[in-house]
Amino acid sequence: MHVKAAKRDWDSRIFDSINIVLLVIFAVIIVVPLWNVVISSFSSGRALAEGGFIFWPSELSLENYRAVFRDSTIWQSFLISVAKTVIGVLTHVFFCAMVGYGLSKKNVRGRKFYVAMGVITMFFSGGMIPTYLLMKSLGLLNSFWVYIIPALLSFYDVIILMNFFRNVPDSLEESAKIDGAGDWRIFISLYIPLSMPAIATIVLFNGVGQWNDFMTTKLYVTDQWLYPLQMKLYEIIVQSQTQSMQNIGGSAVIETATKGVQLATIVITTLPIVVVYPLLQKYFISGMMLGAVKE
Repeated sequence: MHVKAAKRDWDSRIFDSINIVLLVIFAVIIVVPLWNVVISSFSSGRALAEGGFIFWPSELSLENYRAVFRDSTIWQSFLISVAKTVIGVLTHVFFCAMVGYGLSKKNVRGRKFYVAMGVITMFFSGGMIPTYLLMKSLGLLNSFWVYIIPALLSFYDVIILMNFFRNVPDSLEESAKIDGAGDWRIFISLYIPLSMPAIATIVLFNGVGQWNDFMTTKLYVTDQWLYPLQMKLYEIIVQSQTQSMQNIGGSAVIETATKGVQLATIVITTLPIVVVYPLLQKYFISGMMLGAVKE
């Protein structure tokens, strides 16, 4: 018995050691390029012109960030990104939760048909051109609502919420109905709070998707006042590439300056997600039914 216990303990140590080594390597692969981007964004054009990996800049400079913020449209793009992310996430979660709540009830007529139709939309779509024609017919081109209305429903998120709602004990809903609560009151006051882990996960992933989305703008928006930060970043990269092509064989200062502006814009667009993520992470590990009725 002692030999088996010692062998099991030795195997566990080897397994833990291999895991630690692999996780350290994985962390380095992620952190080092990120560190290089952030530090390079604070480097002067001369330091960037030297090329190579920059662990710490020889010349600290805020000129890249000044160049970004000198562009008056960057603040408008920031407000558009915040507005479409906040409004888009709230409406998406509420709409998906309503559909998931309804489909979680076994007594709903045609429930299997609705679920089957929803699953089909997860694998098939109309394509880019029919979708563009649909947006045009709905009057959503060059409209802020093109960021919100098409993103209202994701049946994948509906399935997640539907499964969470199914796990809510029937006794809780029956108690609420005895107290005189209707479906809306039960949905908002009972099901939503009990499903916060699932909702927080959906908020995070949908929020990241909304914040990083620029294809919607690229396809359906031409008004620059409706450009989000990601589209602004796309424009900066395209303009810098154009300038680089025009200055082939010329000065390298322009090329390194535009590269610095690109890096500064990347840091600015990424920072809000990095700040928000730890605030939502605690919900991933919280118990869904903590404190609920035990049966």
